[in-house]
Amino acid sequence: MLLDRRQLLASAAAAGLAGLAGPAFAALDPKLTRVLDAIAWDFLQQSPETLSQLGLDTGAHAAARGQLSDRSPRARARTIADIARHRRMLAQVNRAALTGHDRLVYDSVAWSLANAAQGTGFPYGGIGDFGGGNPYVISQQDGAYQGIPEFLDSIHRVENRADAEAYLARLAAFALALDQETQQAVHDAGLGVLPPDFVLDTALAQLRDLRATPPAKARLVTSLTRRTSEHGIPGNWAARAEAIVVRSVYPALDRQIAALGQLRRRARPEAGVWKLPQGAAYYRWLLEYSTSTARTPDEIHRMGLEQGRDLDARMDAVLRAQGLTQGTVGERLQGLTRDPRQLFPDTDAGKREAVAYVESKIAQLRALLPSVSKMRMAAPLQVKRVPPDIEAGASLGYMNFASLDGKRPAIYYINLKSTSNWPKFTIPSLSAHEGLPGHTWQGAYVAEHREDVPLIASLMGFNAYTEGWALYSEQLVDELGYYKDDPFGQVGMYQALRFRASRLVVDTGLHAKRWTRQQAVDYMLATTGRSRAACTSEVDRYCASPGQACGYKVGHTEIVRLREKAKAALGPRFDLRDYDDAVIEAGAVPLAVLATAIDDYIARARG
Repeated sequence: MLLDRRQLLASAAAAGLAGLAGPAFAALDPKLTRVLDAIAWDFLQQSPETLSQLGLDTGAHAAARGQLSDRSPRARARTIADIARHRRMLAQVNRAALTGHDRLVYDSVAWSLANAAQGTGFPYGGIGDFGGGNPYVISQQDGAYQGIPEFLDSIHRVENRADAEAYLARLAAFALALDQETQQAVHDAGLGVLPPDFVLDTALAQLRDLRATPPAKARLVTSLTRRTSEHGIPGNWAARAEAIVVRSVYPALDRQIAALGQLRRRARPEAGVWKLPQGAAYYRWLLEYSTSTARTPDEIHRMGLEQGRDLDARMDAVLRAQGLTQGTVGERLQGLTRDPRQLFPDTDAGKREAVAYVESKIAQLRALLPSVSKMRMAAPLQVKRVPPDIEAGASLGYMNFASLDGKRPAIYYINLKSTSNWPKFTIPSLSAHEGLPGHTWQGAYVAEHREDVPLIASLMGFNAYTEGWALYSEQLVDELGYYKDDPFGQVGMYQALRFRASRLVVDTGLHAKRWTRQQAVDYMLATTGRSRAACTSEVDRYCASPGQACGYKVGHTEIVRLREKAKAALGPRFDLRDYDDAVIEAGAVPLAVLATAIDDYIARARG
């Protein structure tokens, strides 16, 4: 069901969020407003997890708290139909009549839906309503088994009896989600779409570890019992949750383990999606989504090689100044990575120490914010370890944005499966990327300027913009003196940039040039100096998420280019804070749309 403007405002008001959906569209063209409202809520009604993520699962939408998204073939068909219908709806708006921010929003939504439409031609994997997808519905980093336990623990609120009952309903729905994904994995395998054998090995190991936990000790149970106890909510929650796990969830896990075990017998070590049906076209689609450009794999590969050489020269200068002169840059970085003085103990106490160190760096970064931006935002942030039951396959660091209602802060996750993943010298730049002024600052703008940001902007993901800003943030704080007394921290920043440049080479190498997993790991190890375990984890991530890793450096390069353009155009009137705010205020947009937004900023600054 589509909601008209009045229904949208009523539902938002019922959720206590009238300010979110109302003023957010106040400046937009009325017809564009109605269309964007309808598309946004059309999507949200099919995605209970997103409603919870955004804090919109209240009032008229409270029933969503007890639901999970449908993962059946019928749901996939509905997504494909919705993409076509949403494009027709947007086409009813006369773009030529739009100006300013209206046109930026229109172009961003149009780009997303066009990319999504390209993906509907591939009969396998996941398809995003607003573009992009992934080839393997179950991998070491994708699937309900990997995401739902953490979602229930960190996103699903348990503050009263209704919340606890909704938790149990979602726990029961978890079994169906597992079965639906098992069925799609088997279906896709029939089309010749199988993850690499090493990806399935990691996924199966995680599934078996999850299944081996005694039900009473499973996080699915203890999360609910802990929080109902903390809030004084009476009830036999432990026994009820355990019964669902025993009766429904664990049997579904058994079925998924058995099915993937059968698929593993047919899996091969080829790492790239070139091996899949329409593999070359599939990769080009995902690469376009992740970079929001039309750059070819060869162009992106060359960019990585060229920028890698420049960054090696910069690191060489800093390392030599610290007395590290022997060996290649990569070899010297490997030595620094193994230096005991740079490593936290690989114990629970050492991992707590690492989290505390991250928190200390966030405090330093927060003090720099007045030099980054003229906006005053609270940007609350929580630092957490990646949960041990998923850390083997999870990314090394990532962010969950804050809820739009301000009740849940942003969560910055650091993967400490091995503390060697994150030597001390690498953590300052990671904290700028995931924390401040990186992803946390981006999310804070959406949450704390609800009157300026369309709701639909929270539903579209433009990887090159989002990750490009976070990588730009690592460079930005260096320019503002963050590393002035920390030369190895500066090396960590250059290493992080080099890491992203190497990703351009490796991702395109795997998926367009038929590199093996070993080739990719060896290249990452030689050029970045990261640990072999970290490089292997990263390469496996690129195998499961083709193209995604390319957005970082492509986006960073464009944001820096646009800054130089603004400096040249404005001369003494250029203010770094105004430029940074113009990038953030543009919202998550394709890079071409960001260029238009910066042209608008330059025109305003000129007066």
